[in-house]
Amino acid sequence: MQMSEGVEWALHSCLNLAWAEHQAVTARKLAAFYDLPPAYLNRQLQALARAGIVASTSGPRGGFRLARAPEEITLLDVVVAIEGGRDAFRCQQILRDGPGGRSDVDYRRHCLVSQAMSRAELAWRRELAAQTLADIRDSVEEKHPDAPRMARNRLAQPAR
Repeated sequence: MQMSEGVEWALHSCLNLAWAEHQAVTARKLAAFYDLPPAYLNRQLQALARAGIVASTSGPRGGFRLARAPEEITLLDVVVAIEGGRDAFRCQQILRDGPGGRSDVDYRRHCLVSQAMSRAELAWRRELAAQTLADIRDSVEEKHPDAPRMARNRLAQPAR
């Protein structure tokens, strides 16, 4: 499974918004932080807004801010907002067309390959759901205490 780069961009943007202390930050400023294409990052931010992770304000003082406390935003929330909620593995029930296959059997439930993949995906989703943006923020701050100040300073600079 491979997630789009938008997931990484969205997670880092959310982390920077957590350090922005409720100040609205434009997509252009967030994009400039990592030299990302503003239009593409804006699409990711709009997806986060639709999911209720960030709030968007228009106008000259507008931009994005977290819509919920970092403790209430899981990594899974961000991944689902960007990638969608569909399972990574989707059983196509090819056993129906194999030797001994039967049309009256739901192989999504009986196929051992499908069951193993479902268990793996559930474990992956549980791990993402168990970690919040606050957990990541706290870990970064422990290893890099200047990160919040540096982020605020960088976000305060005019966008390129």
